[in-house]
Amino acid sequence: MFEPGPPVVDPGTEGGAVRAGRAVLITAARYRSTSYGANHPLGIPRVSLTVDLIEALGAVTPAERLDSRRATPAELEAFHTRAYVAAMQRCELLGRVPDRYRRRHNIGNYENPWFPDFYTTPATATGGSVQGAEQVLAGRIAFSPAGGMHHAAPDQARGFCFFNDPVLAILRLRRAGWRVLYLDLDAHHGDGVEAAFREDPGVVTVSIHMDTAYAYPYAGGGLEDVGPLGNAVNLPLPEGLTDAGYRHAFDTLWPAVAERFRPDAVVLQAGTDMLAPDPLGRLRISNRLFLELVERVLRHAPRHPDGTPRVLVLGGGGYHPLALARCWTAVWLRLAGRPVPERLPPAARAVLEAVDWDLDEDEPWYPRFFTHLLDEPVPGAVPDEVRARAGALLRRHPLFRGRARALAGGAP
Repeated sequence: MFEPGPPVVDPGTEGGAVRAGRAVLITAARYRSTSYGANHPLGIPRVSLTVDLIEALGAVTPAERLDSRRATPAELEAFHTRAYVAAMQRCELLGRVPDRYRRRHNIGNYENPWFPDFYTTPATATGGSVQGAEQVLAGRIAFSPAGGMHHAAPDQARGFCFFNDPVLAILRLRRAGWRVLYLDLDAHHGDGVEAAFREDPGVVTVSIHMDTAYAYPYAGGGLEDVGPLGNAVNLPLPEGLTDAGYRHAFDTLWPAVAERFRPDAVVLQAGTDMLAPDPLGRLRISNRLFLELVERVLRHAPRHPDGTPRVLVLGGGGYHPLALARCWTAVWLRLAGRPVPERLPPAARAVLEAVDWDLDEDEPWYPRFFTHLLDEPVPGAVPDEVRARAGALLRRHPLFRGRARALAGGAP
């Protein structure tokens, strides 16, 4: 069993605000090229559209940008098998995926298709996430939106994820001796990261996700899945959950985890497929609440001596380009200590209007995508099922048992 770390010292930065100039945005020109294929859910502009929107708002300086490097095979092999890394390289050179690799490594199929730069693009995204960890070690807060590929296994691609960059970023922080709290907001269970650290008492993984009874990966991620050390925390959510229910779940869980584990750094996976318009998500959350959650993470995160939160933010799922870019842009503004505008200026509107996307054009809320950065809150009550699950997690999970006794008036 892990032991709590020392108390987190909060220098009193109001609302977890980040000092201007302490954030870095990690991107690469190659994210503008087509990957995954036109018929794949990830065959949409994501990182490139986010960067364009940020630039249209004049919200990033050259000093705040960092070009992602490609992870080396040796770095990838810190988690992935040598055979798998070699197979990915070989397929890129061949321009196809031989059947033996398809069967062994789950690549070259619809879920994880071949595309140009099949190895280089995910290796670059992984390198960016490792760089992000290094930036946090150096005293900054980092955002690597191409990262967050949390399903990949050591010897296989899974769930559109080829290399598990969150695992490799966390391993970089662990090599520095830091204890890491991994928080996964993606609508899907962060199974690959959880599995990687099941036996590491210096890492706690937290995943708040669609119940796997109805959502990928269709196994695991239940309240009872705590891992052999009790360092895996899972809160499955019912279908159709709105802002109030999600806020209740998060407010119940997040402060308790941060207080109990007391990490040296937080790695936040900020997949946007929980947002109401997302075609692959089955939750109904506004990006206004999403930004509120990020603010809560910053407020409870450990800090560098100058007050900068020790937080690495990664991307993740998100299959609606307009919803994703608006959300990640707001996240970047928050991380960089910049105000979040309510209305979009003409240059930002033009960026969004240029996207070839008409899936929601008949919805009453669709015009707001082009005029405002933040959504209206999604109305709804807190379901009894969410109250029950969140309460049961605090009562039963080994991480919280002492805390629950203390709250009840007993000895911790």
